[in-house]
Amino acid sequence: MRLSEYTDYTLRVLMYCAAHRDRLVTIGELAEHHGLSKNHLMKVVNDLARQGLLETTRGRGGGLRLLAEPETIRIGDVVRATETDFRLVECFDASTNACTLTPSCRLKHLFGDALAGYFKALDAATLADMTQGLQGLSATTVKSNRSQARRKLPAVVASPTSRRAVRPRRSA
Repeated sequence: MRLSEYTDYTLRVLMYCAAHRDRLVTIGELAEHHGLSKNHLMKVVNDLARQGLLETTRGRGGGLRLLAEPETIRIGDVVRATETDFRLVECFDASTNACTLTPSCRLKHLFGDALAGYFKALDAATLADMTQGLQGLSATTVKSNRSQARRKLPAVVASPTSRRAVRPRRSA
């Protein structure tokens, strides 16, 4: 199972706002910090405002801020509100199930238990848990950490004449 980019962006917005509770955060700031599109972030912020998690202020000097206390926002609830499909296998949806193994198959129960465990773990975590220790980070510290994370390790380059990987010879 993989979360959508929309859910990822939603969690990033909430975490950033929770880490900067002392001031208004702008969409431009979020976009620059995370390297994301302002348009995508505007959709996320509008949905979060409709859900009552963010307060938005328009105009010059405006921005957004977290409305609810981070301790009250469960990660599982955020994921449920943003993801559209939790059918891990076809038989999860009785209206579209065409699997001939359904009467005797045990996979549905296994995946059902796995999904329940997934949400149990997400429901045990709050936004406060995810942002603990992030308060007070300066913009320069965050940018420095981000640039260090982007550094790439040297790549191993194969010879342009050969498409096969060269294996070291074993000594006899």
